[in-house]
Amino acid sequence: MPKRRGRRVVSKRAKNFAKLVDPDRSYALEEAIDLIKNSPYKCKFDESVDLAIKLNLDTKQADQLVRGAFSLPKGTGKTVRVIAFCEGSQVEAALKAGAVAAGGEDLAKKVADGWLEFDVAVAHPASMRYVSRLGKVLGPKGLMPSAKTGSVTPEIAKAVAEFKAGKVEFRNDQYGNVHVTVGKVSFSREDLIENVRAFVSHILAIRPPAVKGAYLEKASISTTMGPGIRLAL
Repeated sequence: MPKRRGRRVVSKRAKNFAKLVDPDRSYALEEAIDLIKNSPYKCKFDESVDLAIKLNLDTKQADQLVRGAFSLPKGTGKTVRVIAFCEGSQVEAALKAGAVAAGGEDLAKKVADGWLEFDVAVAHPASMRYVSRLGKVLGPKGLMPSAKTGSVTPEIAKAVAEFKAGKVEFRNDQYGNVHVTVGKVSFSREDLIENVRAFVSHILAIRPPAVKGAYLEKASISTTMGPGIRLAL
């Protein structure tokens, strides 16, 4: 039977997992993690665990935007491919720190020509004269280096190491939602809980002063192929 256009195809495993979750209640974080860890309907691959937070933001106001980078205490479990726009001795330092590619104008040209086999791009401030030309290439994919997320910095090797170790970039979407990966299903219960709590605490700490009323409206956690589990934070 052909797939219906515009409709998400849900696997039998995902449907069975969804039956374990009550959509009308909020779960304590520990209980939600236990549902994920103990589900008999896990996928054959190690699924990511994702956190979604709905914030009370007027996203049309520049002073109510939430964006940055945060180092999860237990990492993400993902293999992160980092490139570094830099020159001179910093090229070798970036490669030693784990960058898959490093360079200045030569690397910028490679990216401009269509090479996008990386997950994070960091840049030295002096190299932004090359990187700024890549706005139309990197911007739509969320890969443009920014000082706000710590990906434009004179400490290139340190930035490469931090992003490879589990530093995640985040920004709210037009509806005030923030999405971030907080680990893998294979993580221990304690590590997943620590990552979620640390990230939520960080989001609360950077509340824009202009926000009025409740700030964190709701949150949910899910696996790559699993249902959203509403959290009582």
